[in-house]
Amino acid sequence: MSAERFYQRASALQAKGALALLSRREIGALTDEGKAASQRARANQEAAVAAGRGARFCPPRRGQAALTSDELMRVLAAIPSAERTRIDMTEVMTRIFASKFPC
Repeated sequence: MSAERFYQRASALQAKGALALLSRREIGALTDEGKAASQRARANQEAAVAAGRGARFCPPRRGQAALTSDELMRVLAAIPSAERTRIDMTEVMTRIFASKFPC
């Protein structure tokens, strides 16, 4: 999913305020996408290291990295809309990991 599409969907949920809790399917879909993007970012990182390419980040052990929805939304909001349209959520997660877990 593009970062822009994710951001639009998540922003729409935030705009609902407390009523967003009624949108369980949408919350679940976005949560699943975020988790999948995180897993893809880690897999891409492991493949790059195995191939001898430079590491973009050095993650902690699995299950030790935490990211709140507020952190994710701040990062997405900081990326210009035109750029969010061109990148996917895997790239967003890679950028987040690179800033949180530099080598």
